[in-house]
Amino acid sequence: MQYLNQNYIYNFIVLRLSGMKMISLNTKYRLGIMSVIALLVAQSCKDHKQQTETKKVTQTVVIKKKYLTDQSLFPRNAAAFCRPTGIKRSDSALFMNGGGKDFRETISYPEPKTIAIPAGMKYIPGGEFSMGGVDPVGMDGGGHEQMNDARPVHRVKLNPYYMDATVVTNKQFAAFVKATGYVTVAEQKPTRAEFPNAPEENLVAGSLVFTAPKEKVPLNDYLQWWAYVKGADWRHPQGPNSNIIGKDNYPVIQVCWDDAAAYAKWAGKRLPTEAEWEFAARGGLSGKLYAWGNVLKPNGKWMANIFEGSFPNKDAGTDGFVGIAPVKSFPANGYGLYDMAGNVWQWCNDWYRTDYYYTLANNPVSVNPQGPASPYDAEEPDAKKRVQRGGSFLCTDEYCTRYMVGTRGKGDSRSASNHIGFRCVMDAKPIADTKVAAN
Repeated sequence: MQYLNQNYIYNFIVLRLSGMKMISLNTKYRLGIMSVIALLVAQSCKDHKQQTETKKVTQTVVIKKKYLTDQSLFPRNAAAFCRPTGIKRSDSALFMNGGGKDFRETISYPEPKTIAIPAGMKYIPGGEFSMGGVDPVGMDGGGHEQMNDARPVHRVKLNPYYMDATVVTNKQFAAFVKATGYVTVAEQKPTRAEFPNAPEENLVAGSLVFTAPKEKVPLNDYLQWWAYVKGADWRHPQGPNSNIIGKDNYPVIQVCWDDAAAYAKWAGKRLPTEAEWEFAARGGLSGKLYAWGNVLKPNGKWMANIFEGSFPNKDAGTDGFVGIAPVKSFPANGYGLYDMAGNVWQWCNDWYRTDYYYTLANNPVSVNPQGPASPYDAEEPDAKKRVQRGGSFLCTDEYCTRYMVGTRGKGDSRSASNHIGFRCVMDAKPIADTKVAAN
């Protein structure tokens, strides 16, 4: 595996992920740039100690940023740092009653008596549901992130659609590449036109790779477990010395949003909207913490591939897997969909905006929302990010718990890593509003 030196990592992360101009970074400036690029490097599984505080004033969202200065307190004083503004453990009972007053019952359209479902897909009936999530901090297994961008919880109505039962696999993506000759973004050398100020030696094809450090490290230094690796791509997800031989049924990874959208178009499908993804992930349930209910391990059984043990150095693999797992390794949800939590992040079609849910909150119901017209991340206003959902095998209550069904992720649309994949959807015939059934 060809790791690039630390000077290069800092420079290229800015180049590749945030779209900023290449600059030469001295030691003092590197400390400052950390607060700008930390979010993009770890993609959606990142340290959220620089939480965004949001406040609604009339119809304007005022956003205040916390910088990384308090990260030195984590994780030693994590409880004191996170718990005061979070839900208390005694409030966990809210979820045993449908998530509290913010969540109302899910109303699903009835499934037609006869329907032709495309191969490898499941019929998602559409209907009306409460979208979003509450602050899980302080709950058992709730983690350290308040998930401010997942609120306000709001009401959404969707037409029926079909969704891939699994994320797209290596075998499926290989068929696409063979048929079209498509070259992923990670396989392409960045161009001088795209980055006019970058040194030539920094313009190399590759992608981000998670590699577990040999020992426990502070959680405020992501460079201890993330590296930009020359030659990392979907065929070589860990770098040039790795491969996917014998892994046809594993999720394809090292694909950015552009790659996922190209595959979907070729397949006659599209990427799901964020609302479609969450409705499908909930499987007909309302206000639950997970895609299967309120208990992480019902009857002691693991339901998703996440990180157990000591993050980031030791994944104990008690769920049966260290790292990525084959598709269908865990039970499907109520709609017959696999891996709607954990394993790999999944791209959605929507642009990401920190404040997007506020724009929908005053609507009695939002019908088939397509996401905001443009991206905006309060922590990196210039980055063009798309929504990611579901979490990955790296998610853990020590670091991020975005395998919780209402939570949101985000990533630069031209960035990939070895924990990001995708699945597709297709439109189905709409059902009349008068035919509804409560779940």
